[in-house]
Amino acid sequence: MPDRLRVEVAGRQLEISNLDKVLYPRAGFTKGEVLDYYTRIAPTLLPYLDGRPLTRTRYPDGVDGISFFEKNAPAGTPDWVRTVRLPVPGSSRNREKIDFIVVEELATVVWLANLAALELHTPQWRVDEDGRALDPDQLVVDLDPGPPAGLPQCFEVALLMRERLAADGLECAAKTSGKKGMQLVVPLPGDEGANEVSGYAKAVAEELAGRHPRLIVAKMAKQLRPGKVFIDWSQNNAFKTTVVPYSLRAGETPTVSAPLAWDEVEAGELTAADLTPSVVLDRVATLGDLLQGGQ
Repeated sequence: MPDRLRVEVAGRQLEISNLDKVLYPRAGFTKGEVLDYYTRIAPTLLPYLDGRPLTRTRYPDGVDGISFFEKNAPAGTPDWVRTVRLPVPGSSRNREKIDFIVVEELATVVWLANLAALELHTPQWRVDEDGRALDPDQLVVDLDPGPPAGLPQCFEVALLMRERLAADGLECAAKTSGKKGMQLVVPLPGDEGANEVSGYAKAVAEELAGRHPRLIVAKMAKQLRPGKVFIDWSQNNAFKTTVVPYSLRAGETPTVSAPLAWDEVEAGELTAADLTPSVVLDRVATLGDLLQGGQ
């Protein structure tokens, strides 16, 4: 197979390369397989990227090589890729604003996958047509287990969180992080700022930690976490990002941040390793998008 190929994706011309390059050495999972997964999952993935400034984690030499976070649009970004200029406090290069990529179409997904952007992360808010940041349209809590706690304990906390949110009239959906933890996603009307949303998430986390001190911690201090699940409410800070549903994760084997049905959370039998790209594609084909009421 040639090292470089010119392809047409939904009317866009782009170049893909090194399809045989192994990006997950222990699994023998190649760049071509990464491109195949992202191409096939794109119809389900795109709504979660639309309008959201994207942060990528790139692994040009595979998951065992050097990786880096990338917020700004890299040199050579095609002119058909949407970018928005937004402020980034604390930028490593001291820039007040940088140009973020906003993914709107399949060709951009393929272009990013070709850059070995394995992991995709977005904030809880979108931009409007003029590139202005809107108020958050979702609340996210990250459930991060401190060993020896793991995903089973996250499932237990997720059920407690679902019950607590329901008391305030809020519905949430569950997904794995693709690694050791999981996230709960709560749709919002978008009429409150990030500070208010983050404050609410913190209050709920602290309330649950007070009720279940042997299981839950709501403070960030790492020495408090062993054997407990940290409810990370800070994901709702305007400058924080969370891994996107259906994003690949970098690890020994390729796994996916995959939506779960609540009966799967209640059963507590799935592991992150079960949710591989092929499994997730099959789940979408049979169950639909569980974050959007599939099944």
